[in-house]
Amino acid sequence: MSKYSIEIKIAACKDYLEQGMSKKDICAKYGITYAKNPNATVLTDWIRRYTVGGEASFYRVKGNNQYLSKSKLDAVQEYLSGNGPLHEIAAKYGIQSKETLRRWVMDYNANRELKDYDPKREVYMAEARRKTTIEERKEIVKYCIEHDRDYKGTASLYDVSYTQVYSWVRKYDADGEDALIDKRGHHKTDDEVDELERLRRENNRLKRQLEEKDMLVTLLKKVKELEGM
Repeated sequence: MSKYSIEIKIAACKDYLEQGMSKKDICAKYGITYAKNPNATVLTDWIRRYTVGGEASFYRVKGNNQYLSKSKLDAVQEYLSGNGPLHEIAAKYGIQSKETLRRWVMDYNANRELKDYDPKREVYMAEARRKTTIEERKEIVKYCIEHDRDYKGTASLYDVSYTQVYSWVRKYDADGEDALIDKRGHHKTDDEVDELERLRRENNRLKRQLEEKDMLVTLLKKVKELEGM
């Protein structure tokens, strides 16, 4: 859940836009973290969203949005053409956040295809896992937490599995950034070690797979419960 309620976000924006209060005073009034750089404070993002979409911009529609490749491309090209900042174009196209649009722009500039995104159950069942760096994992966890722990949306945005995101956030909550370091690497490949070591490694891999399957079953049960509400 977000640290700040929707009511506080709306009231803070109104205090700034209608009452003329300073950002520093508003942050003190509502207990909002205030950055030394006023443009870096969370309040600034709220004001931008409110200016473009009003109060409705703070209410998230249940479930994740569907994004067609053409809409993605239109939004990216409009941004690259200089027709507005990220947050305005994101609001115009009904994109969940400016960070989602920023990721599409990065993919487009890297000549990666902007595919249709239909938020279905497949993301929970995804087994394909790409290698990630520690910096990527930190970024993914930070994004997920800042976006109300939207594991599914984060997994789709960063092209990783739901299970990976859920696991990284859980580890971060328990032990901080150090827990995101991948400690499974080995200096020698399987072909370079003896039979006993190969069997030990294979046993550990099977254990991890079983743990991940158990975690996935638990997650799917939660999804079914939420969908039945």
